[in-house]
Amino acid sequence: MSLFATKPLEALLKDAGHETLHRTLGPAQLVALGIGAIIGAGLFVRTADAIAQRSGPSVTLAFILAGLGCAFAGLCYAEFASMIPVAGSAYTYSYMTMGELVAWIIGWDLVLEYAVGAATVAISWSQYFNKVLEYISPGLSVPYQWSHSPFETQMGTGVRGLINVPAIGILLLLTLLLIRGTRESAFINSLIVVAKVSIVIIVIFVGWGFMNPVNHTPYIPAATTYTTPEGVTHDYGGIMGILGAAGVVFFAFIGFDAVSTTAQEAKNPKRDMPIGILGSLVVCTLLYVVFAHVLSGVATVEDFRTAGKEASVAYAISKYMTGYAWLAKLVTVAILAGFSSVILVMLFGQSRVFYSMSADGLVPKVFSDVHPKYKTPWKSNLLFFAFTALFAAFLPEDIVGEMTSIGTLFAFILVCAGVWILRVRRPELERAFKAPVLPFTAIMGIVVCGAMIYGLGWTNWARLAGWMVIGLVIYFAYSRKHSITRNS
Repeated sequence: MSLFATKPLEALLKDAGHETLHRTLGPAQLVALGIGAIIGAGLFVRTADAIAQRSGPSVTLAFILAGLGCAFAGLCYAEFASMIPVAGSAYTYSYMTMGELVAWIIGWDLVLEYAVGAATVAISWSQYFNKVLEYISPGLSVPYQWSHSPFETQMGTGVRGLINVPAIGILLLLTLLLIRGTRESAFINSLIVVAKVSIVIIVIFVGWGFMNPVNHTPYIPAATTYTTPEGVTHDYGGIMGILGAAGVVFFAFIGFDAVSTTAQEAKNPKRDMPIGILGSLVVCTLLYVVFAHVLSGVATVEDFRTAGKEASVAYAISKYMTGYAWLAKLVTVAILAGFSSVILVMLFGQSRVFYSMSADGLVPKVFSDVHPKYKTPWKSNLLFFAFTALFAAFLPEDIVGEMTSIGTLFAFILVCAGVWILRVRRPELERAFKAPVLPFTAIMGIVVCGAMIYGLGWTNWARLAGWMVIGLVIYFAYSRKHSITRNS
């Protein structure tokens, strides 16, 4: 059978009829799930990185560009999710439209988005956890060697990290929560969403009065280059700076597509999936653009390059917003909560993708074993805990952050292509939601996401290619032989 054999839609809909997962999620919970995944590390950390290294105050244009790419991809996701109410997200859609090999590639690629992304955020969670401990009691913290990877050395003391214990701890805690049940996970996530969105809005309203127009001049800096303290050179300013910044802040949008992985657990997926995907995307894009405008107006680019670093939001508040030191502490706590919800949704999405791949025989059956009581893929959750814990415990954040962005952008391109292909091949299929102005929407999604991949530079292209080679070796060694579609 051809490497590009597709899985019939009828088979996918038949799979949806086997209720091994509980349908417990409504539209409000899906929107909250999307917001929970989106607002977190990207907004509070990657915004400052983009300002410092790529675009300066024009980071708002980068957010608009990234949001535009996500909007086009989101419309395509919504059409797929409304007609294929099955767990698996882009993997499932690709299997039906472009065949098994492409489906495997996208499923393997999604590991970069969900599992590696969860590990990346867990590392940031560990760093902010120490800051919260210091607020509780000055001097209280997890020792450097037990909260950093072996590749990191503390400036001034020369102490080398050994293992990131707090990162492992939060991954384990959230994994156990996911095993306990989808409804419970969604409820706790909803509480976190309310808290962190409230903090973002407070920062916007309070910070608006502390903006300095000088910090927004020039709004688009002249094209030049910036070399980080680690010796990495980036295009800064001009069009390439904005493109590069869009690729960087794109990490801030990762998560809205995780809503599509819950299709088999939505009460009314044909109605609820488009609401969940597009609703969470619209809310977050508006917050992002305004938040970035305020943050870049309150502090200088040099602040983000030096003293601010990863805690730039709290630093900007403490230094420039007189009388609001309490807000800096509140923001730090909100960031910690935000990171927690992002990790939760990323782990959730990863287990659901491999649940579908396991049901198709492309990965071992253990990934689709459902707990007899909780009805969750508990073994898959535990296996991905072990995988993400290794990354979070022994690797620094900067190694994997941009790999997550480029992997997700690649997934979005394939989804946009897939919905276009299906419109041509199967125009008669019922579509509860139709992406408007196709093929223009799909083409623009491909072009915008491709431009952001270009802006991330050749080193990230090489990393993505290397990851894909590993995936292809696994496919031809195991997945092709065990494929249910190929052997049926």
